[in-house]
This record gives sequence, C-alpha cells and structure tokens, in this order.
Amino acid sequence: MKVFHAFSKFEVHIFKYVNQHFDKKKLNFFFRTITHLGSAVFTIGIMLILLIFTSKETRLAAFASALALALSHLPVQIAKKLFPRKRPYLTLEETRFPANPLQDHSFPSGHTTAFFSVVIPFVFLTPILALLLIPLGICVGISRIYLGLHYPSDVLAGALLGTLFGYLSFFLLIIH
Repeated sequence: MKVFHAFSKFEVHIFKYVNQHFDKKKLNFFFRTITHLGSAVFTIGIMLILLIFTSKETRLAAFASALALALSHLPVQIAKKLFPRKRPYLTLEETRFPANPLQDHSFPSGHTTAFFSVVIPFVFLTPILALLLIPLGICVGISRIYLGLHYPSDVLAGALLGTLFGYLSFFLLIIH
C-alpha cells in the first residue's frame, strides 16, 4: 500500500508539473493541436486515406493499423469500466483544463492508445519512421496530461496497449 501511495504521489507531482504550463500561449497551441493526432476523426481518416490511395505494401500496413485501432479500442473501453478512475481535472484542485472536457473515465488514454496502435505497424514496415512517429506519440501523450485530462499512468498504459496491438496486428497480417 505504501508503494501505491508513493507512486500516486509521484504521478500527481508529474501531472501538476506538466499541467501548470497550461496558460503558456505557444505550448497551448502546440498541445491543443497535437492532441488531435490521437482522435478518432484523425486516426480513422488517415487509415481510410492510406487504404484507398496507397500501394500494396503501404496498404497492408494501413490495414494492420486499422485492425490494431479497432482491436485496441475494446480493452480501452473494458479498462475504463473496470478501473473507473476520475479524470484529474475532477479530482485535483487547481488543474487547468479546456472548456467542455471529456466526461468518461481516464484510464487508459484512448488518444494515446489510438495513435500508437496506428503508427506501430508503419514503424515495423519502415523503421526509420520511428524517429518521427514515436516522438509524435510521446507528444500526444503529454498533451493529454497538459490538457488536464489524464494522469501519466493513463498515458503510459495507452502507449503500451497501442504498441501491443500495433505489433500483434502487423505480425499477424504481414509476417504470417
């Protein structure tokens, strides 16, 4: 129990450190923009575009990404029901957050899960893309904390889930 309490305290400290910069104009623009890379509209839209307008190899990776996105959504929804963790802006005083924030539970981060599930098949297909896509994924995750919507462990769990489903989908479809 002491370990859990210490972890929780450490996590809240990290959350507050990231969220305290909410009113900085340039950071606000950056994080409010990049967070959309994990949204349903963006991830589904990109997958549809890649499925329709790309070559066979890229189309297969896009199909693996679409499969990963669909499959990863199930454990996210189950975890949100099993571990009904309130979002930080509801539990921590002085949390800064945008108007009309999400109302569902925070664990795990669906945006982070979605982004990682979509990009990991492309990272396996073309490893050099990791230099761009992994830092972008980290920024999506940080944006969720910055916006007061997730704790760091929500984001970490989302990144792990997305990576796992991206990996499994890629190897099931491409390396079978």
